[in-house]
Amino acid sequence: MEKKFEEYARLLVEVGANIQKDQTLVISCPVDCAWFARLCAKAAYAAGCREVVMSWGDDQLAREKYLHAADGVFDTVPEWRVRFNTDYAREGAAVLHIGGSDPEILKGVDQDRMVRAARASGAAMKEYRQMQMSNAFPWAIGAIPVPSWAKKVFPGCPEDEAMEKLWNAILTSVRVTGDGRAVQRWKEHLDTLQVRIDKLNDLRLESLHYVNALGTDLTIRLPEDHVWGGGDGVSRAGIHFIANMPTEEIFTAPLKNGIDGVVYASMPLCLKGEVVDKFHFVIREGKIVEVHAETGEEKLRAETTLDEGASYFGEVALVPYDSPIRNQELLFYNTLFDENAACHLAFGEAYAECIKGGEDMSREELKARGLNDSITHVDFMVGTADLSITGRTRDGREVPVFVNGNFAL
Repeated sequence: MEKKFEEYARLLVEVGANIQKDQTLVISCPVDCAWFARLCAKAAYAAGCREVVMSWGDDQLAREKYLHAADGVFDTVPEWRVRFNTDYAREGAAVLHIGGSDPEILKGVDQDRMVRAARASGAAMKEYRQMQMSNAFPWAIGAIPVPSWAKKVFPGCPEDEAMEKLWNAILTSVRVTGDGRAVQRWKEHLDTLQVRIDKLNDLRLESLHYVNALGTDLTIRLPEDHVWGGGDGVSRAGIHFIANMPTEEIFTAPLKNGIDGVVYASMPLCLKGEVVDKFHFVIREGKIVEVHAETGEEKLRAETTLDEGASYFGEVALVPYDSPIRNQELLFYNTLFDENAACHLAFGEAYAECIKGGEDMSREELKARGLNDSITHVDFMVGTADLSITGRTRDGREVPVFVNGNFAL
C-alpha cells in the first residue's frame, strides 16, 4: 500500500496538476489528511517545484463555526483569504485540492448561515473562480479516505476494514495498482476519451433528448458554437492538466434558456455536508421551477437560489454506465467519484472552454453566447442502465448518442 500511496501522490502532482520546474504548488487539504499532503509535497519538490504552499482545512472546526460563531462573520470574507487565492492564481501557480470528509458533517447546521456564507464567498472570490473556470491556471482534485466517510460507504464494517475497502476503491478508480504504470494507463484512457470527444464535436448537435424509466424526459439545446471536452485541459500557459481524478466524463455547456422537461436524479447527492436523496427538477426555458426531494429538499432549494444563475444549468456530461467506477457497484457519497459513475448535469456556472474561443471571452461575452454565470456549480447524477439520449443535428438528423446507458457512437 505504501507504494500505491506514493504512486497516487505522484499521479496527482505530476499528471493531475502537472507541476512544472520552478512553479509554485498550492495544496488545499484537511488536517486529517496531512500525511498524504506531505507525500504530494515530496513528489512536487522531486519534480522541480519552486515552493509548496499549504492551505489547511478542518471539517469539525467548520461545523463548530457554523454552530457557534458570531452571526456577522457569515456575511464577510477576510481580505487575506481572497488575496491568498487570487495572488497565487495570477502568478500561475498550480493548485491541488485533496478531499476527504464526512458526507454529513454539516447536517443540522443553520441553513441561513450556510447560504449567506456561500453568497459572501461567491462575491469575494469571483475573480479567482472565473480564473479557475477559464483554466487560467492548472488545477486538480483528488481524494483520500477518512474514517467517517469510509463508514458511510461501508456501514457495518469495522473502521480499519472500511478504510481499507475505500482506499482500494479509490485507487481502482484512478488506475493505481502499485506497478508504476498509472501514468501510461491514464494516457491510454485520455486517448479513448478523445476519440469520443472528436465524434461529438463532428456531429455539431443542436439538442439532446434524455429519457429513462425513472421519469426523466428532458430536452437540452446546445449553443451553436459549443465544444465538447474531457480528460485533460490546457492552462493559459499551455500546461496540460487533469482537473478531476478520476474522470470518465465528456462534457459541454447547455444553452442557458434551452432546457425543458423533468429530470430525476439517479443517485444521492452530497451537498455541503448533507445527503440529498430521491430528488427531481421541473425545468422550463432553462430555469428550475420546481424542486422536489424526499430528503434534503431545503438544502437543495437553497443551493438553486443562491443567485440568479443557480437555477439554470452550466454543464451536460456524458459518462458510460459501464465505467470502472460504476462497475464497482459502490455509492461513494462523494461527487468526485459518483459523477464519474453516471451521466450527470450541473446547475450553476458553465465552463468557458465549452464555447469556441470562450477562454478568451469576458463573462458578458460568454453570457451573450448562451453560457450560464453563477457563484455555484453543483453536479448531480442522472444516468441509469436504461438511459436513452438522442441527439438532433443542426441539419435535422436524429443520432443515437446513448442506448441502454452507454455510448452508441
